[in-house]
Parts: sequence; structure tokens; C-alpha cells
Amino acid sequence: MNPHIIELPKKIYIGYNIIKNTPQYLESLGLEKRSTVAIVTGPNVYNIIAREVVTSIKEYGYDTQLLIADKPTKEQADKLYTEIREYNADTVIGIGGGKAIDIAKYISSRIKKPFVSIPTAASHDGIASPFASLKGLNGPTSVKAVTPIAIIADIDVISRAPRRLLKAGVGDLVGKLVAVKDWRLAHKLKGEYYGEYAAQLALLSAKHVIRYHELIASGNPEGVRIVVEALISSSVAMCIAGSSRPASGSEHLFSHALDIVAPKPALHGEQVGVGTIMMLYLYGDPRWKKVKRILQKIGAPTTAKELGIPDHIIIKALTIAHKVRKRYTILGDNGLTWEAAEKLAKETGVID
Repeated sequence: MNPHIIELPKKIYIGYNIIKNTPQYLESLGLEKRSTVAIVTGPNVYNIIAREVVTSIKEYGYDTQLLIADKPTKEQADKLYTEIREYNADTVIGIGGGKAIDIAKYISSRIKKPFVSIPTAASHDGIASPFASLKGLNGPTSVKAVTPIAIIADIDVISRAPRRLLKAGVGDLVGKLVAVKDWRLAHKLKGEYYGEYAAQLALLSAKHVIRYHELIASGNPEGVRIVVEALISSSVAMCIAGSSRPASGSEHLFSHALDIVAPKPALHGEQVGVGTIMMLYLYGDPRWKKVKRILQKIGAPTTAKELGIPDHIIIKALTIAHKVRKRYTILGDNGLTWEAAEKLAKETGVID
């Protein structure tokens, strides 16, 4: 029997105005001065915050290479991988809200060097997970990459991100209520591996934001910290499970399907939140109403109109979601018929 290997972050730094300490954190991780550090970030994030980080790392005595990622695609990741490989980086840092971190994570796994995650927004649990989501990949929408050796989460920085991103983070987190149900179902019906500890940790991250949703809705920085900590907890659950199972189920399949068929998809976490409402309903779980109320209270979308996606596209996504990846969920092997999908969306109020 193959061993179950768990890779966890070595250190997690969470606090206020701590991003300025990035060079010292790198040194505490064992990265010697004059080591080569490749920094992947987006054009907007670079101008807002990453420029200062790059300067401080360089002044501290590290050799730095800056790479700008403007598209979350495999083509972009492979291009930057070639540059970093030639540079022979000792460590890769991703600074951003999503795409830069995923690309940095993917590159780090390919060159087999440590990865440090510095999130600038709390929109999804990819900020600390060992998986990278890149467009253009064959097969799954996410691939196993590498667990961050460290996460540096500056609450001041993340609090300055658009509020919409934080709300999307809550949507991603409540999705764990469905993901764990799907994981258990696949274990019972398909004999898939299931880990109770990882499942409970993922559920804890969802319950944490549900419990403190009013604080999150208030705009208080402590609410931001709660979301960040919950996202990291969800990421650790994936590290323990060795897969994205505890954090990604039919609600994620629905979101990925929307990414395929919608003319203009919403944010990932927004779509996951709406998917969670419908998938909990499919399970006959009355918590779908509570999740809907909480998402409404924090100002996150709960309808097709609020997502900015036509009703018929929501139905279409529901009918093809089971095909997005080979993962057994409440959608089964055959998925939903058009009629069943339309009824589901209407009874949950997602469409009129």
C-alpha cells in the first residue's frame, strides 16, 4: 500500500503591516543572502504593493528577478517557467490575489524549488493550497503543484483589496459544506479514499465564516483576518488529504462549467457560493437557506442576475458540470437533465 504523504507549510505569518518583514521571513526560512529569488506578480499588484517588496528583498541582499504574469494560462506559466529556469532561482515568490500565486506555484513545482505565497486578496483558498488552477490545461481545471513553504498574509494589504474579492472568498469557503458531502458520497459509493480529519478541518473553515459573517459584513479588518485564516485552514485540509477533495465538489464543478459556457463569468468564489446553495438543496440539506441568507447579508451574489449571467447559461452549466472532471459528486455519472436543472435553479431562487 502506497504511503500517504502530507506536506504542510513550514510557517504561516499573519498580521498587520508585516509585508515589510518579507526579507527577514525569507532568512528565517533558511534562505541565505545572495540567494536568487524569482518574484511572480501581476501588473496592477506590482504597482500597488509588489514593487516595495521587490526593493526590500533586493536591498536586504538577495538577487531578484521580477516576472509579470498578466494571464492565468498554462501558456503564460510555461513562458515564465523558461525564464526562471534560465535564471536558476533558489526560491519562487508569488504576490497577488490569484493568477500570480497559481503561476508561481506551478513554476515552483516544475523547477523543484520552495514556493512562498504572499496573497493580496482573500478571494479563494488557492492562496495556500498545493494546487494550481490554470486555463488551457488538459483534463482537470486544477493540477497538483507544490505546498507553499510559507504564507505571508498581511491583513492591511488584503483589507485594501476590493470588497468584492473578500465576499468571493466567503463564497468559496461555504462551498466546503458541499465538498465534504460529495467526498463522503464518493467514498461510500465508489470506494474513494476519505479522510475524516481533513474533512472536519475543511468544514471548520466553512463554519468559521458562517459564525462570524456579521463581522465580515461590517468591513472590520478582523473580519478580513477571519476569512484569511479560514482560507488557509481549507488549504491545509487539502494538504492533509493529498487532493482538493475536502474543498472542491459539485459546487466547484458548477463554477468551472460556468467558466466554460458563460460569455462573461463572475468571480470563482461568487459562482461557488451560488453553486453551494443549489447543491445543498439537491442533498435535501436545509442549510441551503442559511447559506443564501448569509451570502445576501455580506452582499455576495445569490442569483443569476447578480452574477451577471443569463438564466439559460446557469441551466446549461448545471447540465454539463458532471463532465468537467472525473470526480464523483451528487450530480452522479449522468448529471442533470435540462428540466431537472431548471427546476433546481428556480426552486432555490437562482433564476426566476
